[in-house]
Amino acid sequence: QLQLVESGGGLGQPGGSLRISCSASGLTLGKYALGWFRQAPGKEREGGVCTRNRGGATASLGPVKGRFTIARNINTNTVYLQMNRLKPVDTAVYYCAVAAMWFSDDVCPLTRSKYEYWGQGTQVTVSS
Repeated sequence: QLQLVESGGGLGQPGGSLRISCSASGLTLGKYALGWFRQAPGKEREGGVCTRNRGGATASLGPVKGRFTIARNINTNTVYLQMNRLKPVDTAVYYCAVAAMWFSDDVCPLTRSKYEYWGQGTQVTVSS
C-alpha cells in the first residue's frame, strides 16, 4: 500500500531552522520527481521546492528560495525539507508529494496538478 508519512514539524523560532521528513512505502522515491508544498490558514496550497527524478536538480519558488532545500535519501526512501532562516509567514501545514507520472526533461514542477500522491501533512509554526 502506497503511503507517505511526514514527521518533524513543530514550533520553530524566527531566524531558526527546522527539518521535516517524509518517509515512503509502496513506491521508490528515487524514481520520481518530489515536491514539498505548504498551506497556510485561509490560503491555497502552494509549491515550495522540488527535485527532479533524474540528476537531482532542484527548483524553488520565491518565498522560500535560498532558505529551503529538498533532499532525498535513496537508502531510507525518505525525502527531507531543510528550512533555514524561518519567518512567521512560513507557518503552514507542509506536505510532501510525488509526481508519479512526470518524466520530463524540464525543471521539476511546482504545481499541484503534477503530483499524484500526497502525505497527510505536518504542522510547522514559526513564532517567538
